[in-house]
Formats: sequence, C-alpha cells, structure tokens
Amino acid sequence: MSTRPSPGRFTRFIRNASNEGKLVVQPRMGFGTVDQMRAGLKAVGEVSAPTVGTITVDSYTRVNDHASALLALERAEDLNGFPLVTHGAAVTRQMLAGIAGDEFPVQVRHGSALPGELFANLTKAGVDATEGGPVSYCLPYSRVPLAQAVAAWAECCEMLARTGEPVHLESFGGCMLGQLCPPSLLIALSILEGLFFREHGLHDISVSYAQQTHAQQDIEALHALRALASDWLGDTNWHSVLYTYMGVYPRSRLGAYRLLEASARLAVRSGTERLIVKTAVESSRIPSITENVQALEFAASVAERETVVEPAAIPDSGIYEEAQAIITHTLTLGSDVGSALIRAFELGHLDVPFCLHQDNANRCRARIDSRGRLTWVNPGAVPIPQARSLSGNQQRVTARGLIDMLSYIERRYDREELTGHQRPAPQGWSSAAP
Repeated sequence: MSTRPSPGRFTRFIRNASNEGKLVVQPRMGFGTVDQMRAGLKAVGEVSAPTVGTITVDSYTRVNDHASALLALERAEDLNGFPLVTHGAAVTRQMLAGIAGDEFPVQVRHGSALPGELFANLTKAGVDATEGGPVSYCLPYSRVPLAQAVAAWAECCEMLARTGEPVHLESFGGCMLGQLCPPSLLIALSILEGLFFREHGLHDISVSYAQQTHAQQDIEALHALRALASDWLGDTNWHSVLYTYMGVYPRSRLGAYRLLEASARLAVRSGTERLIVKTAVESSRIPSITENVQALEFAASVAERETVVEPAAIPDSGIYEEAQAIITHTLTLGSDVGSALIRAFELGHLDVPFCLHQDNANRCRARIDSRGRLTWVNPGAVPIPQARSLSGNQQRVTARGLIDMLSYIERRYDREELTGHQRPAPQGWSSAAP
C-alpha cells in the first residue's frame, strides 16, 4: 500500500492554519521592481492573519517576451507584475531573503501556457509554490495549441518534481475564463489538472474554484470539489482554494467590499482552506500595497466570524454527479491524463462556454437563470446527466443576454450605492479611500 508523501513547506503552513480553524488569505499582487515587490511581500507578511505571499509575474513574462520586459525595466516603465526571468533567479532569491520561510510561504502566479523558463528560474530562486495548468493557462490566455501546452506542462511538472523538496502546484482549472462556466465543469477541470500533476510526479497540490453568481450553488460546488479531491487525489497532500469573483467587478467601493465579504464567508462555510482576495479598486486599476493589505485584513476579519456548514445541510442539485461523470469519461479517452485531455477537447467532450481558443469546440452554452444560478443551456457533447441539469432551461443565449450576464455581479453589488438604498455596511469596512 502506498503512503502519502510528507508535505512541503507551503502545504504545512496551510494545514497548520486549518487545524487552528483559520482561513489563509492571499493577494493577487505583483510589481515590476525588486524594491516594490519586496515591500509588498513584507507588508503582506505583517498582516495579523495567516497569509501567503504572492509574486504575480508581468504580462511580458507570461508570453516569454523577456526582451520587452527588460526594455521596460531599462526605461523605468510600469509593469503589471514582476518580471522574474528578467530579474533572474539570484536577484529573486535575494529579494525573498529574510521574508519567505516556514511562517510566510510565497507563491509565484503567472498565466503562462509555456512556463519552462519561468519554472527553471523560480526553482533556482528557492520558490516552492506556483500555479496554473496545461488547460487552464492555455485556453483562456494563449493561442498555443493545447497539445503543445500539455507537453510543456508535463516537462515542467517533472522539473518541479526533480527539485528534491516538495513543490506545491495549484490548478487554475476552477477559474476557467473567470465566469459563465458551469460549476461541474470547473470542478472537473481542476481535478483533472490535479491528476495530471500527480501523474508527472507532484504530490503537493491544490484544487481551485472561482466564486460565481449564487451562494448556495457555490457552497454545494465547493463541497463537491472537496469530495472529489478526496476521491481522486486522496494519496496526495491537497487542499482547496477559493477565488473571490474573477469576472467584471463592482465599481463602487461598498460593492467591492460586499463581494469580498461574500467570498470570505463562502470560503469558511465550505471548509475551504485558502482564499485569493481582490481589492476595492479591481475594476479600474492595479491595487497598491496598502489596498492589498486592507483587503486581506477585511477578509480575515469576516472569516473569523463565520462557521463551517456541513455537507448534509446543502441542497443537492447534482453538481457532484455531473463533475464525476465528466472526469470519469475524460479518463477513458487516453492512456494518460494529458492525452485524455487533448482527445476530450478534440471531441468536444470537454468544452468551455464562450472560449474562443482554436482547440475548444465552443458549442456548449450556459446562462444565469432567474434565481441567479449558473446553469447549462446546452452542454454540447459534454457528458453530463442531462435530465436534471437542463430541465426547463432551454432558453437561447443572445449577444445582449451574454453582455447582461457578464455584468450581473457588477450590477448586483453596485445597486445599493447607485440607487441610494443602504443596509448596514460590512463590519470592518471603511468608506475612506486609502
């Protein structure tokens, strides 16, 4: 009988916080210069709650355009993240010295379909946590053929596995396109990427889910994700991570904080161990260090007042069964997880609604129904039990309907401020700008 490997630093930190009943909060933060990035990490590490530091790379690095990143640094131009490859492993290691450690792990977040150079540099820099996936960082963010991304990610996973110390890898599969993807498909993609990581030698894994449009549906989805992770990844060290809503964000400060409040409550109620937070200025610009810290402190304060809801108390709409069907069927399509993923997309048996990548069939459709739940309209060739999923839900999605759905959360959470109707503000929230 195989035994579960010892957890790495990142997983140990998450597990210790969870054992103490605390939610780990993490920003989406990246700055171009070494001094600013170090200052940001230091500030996050000083938050009075369990936190994980983030180095988010810039958009040039994501597509391996390191010459443009270097030119931007030479011209002192602002970058939307940290150009880790351009700064190099030695500089990054020095930047992390005295900050990253057992009590404050740091994760590199990137968005690259072909992350070979990045992974080589981050491991040399001593970073032991990153994220992404062969599907989740290919289809939404690149024109790279899926087969090429799968091959590159196989090599990269094996590179991480050879470092000797456990490296943590988080699937971004639960955040596909950020919005308008039915929960069961998000869950299936996250589990399938977790299986891909394990197949290529990694045993410190997290599975993800992005907050969607309906709190009860989301809590059912997160319970389903955790149950399926236990079923399929039980021989690894895994935990779950929730992303505060990844779509069009509220423009008002109050609306943004109400949405963050809802995500922190959802994380705790579902038993999720880690929350990726967003700030009050997500709709307009890159947040400052202070704004990131304020969001982390607010989310942590909300989490302290929430309690876990047991799965038995959650209505069952079939999310677990749908995701299980998708996972099980996909794995029959190839001799390994990577080839199964490629074949599933070729056949349209994995299909992301509204995703325009060349290797995505884009035949299935979803919509937000009258209750605010994200449901299938037409699953195309995706193998789900259709009777319950599609009952009374055959309305065609129009272009105007799509635009309305994309702004659904923005309108919902901005409505109070725009209409002047007020209810008590979230505890711990301040209307004052930093």
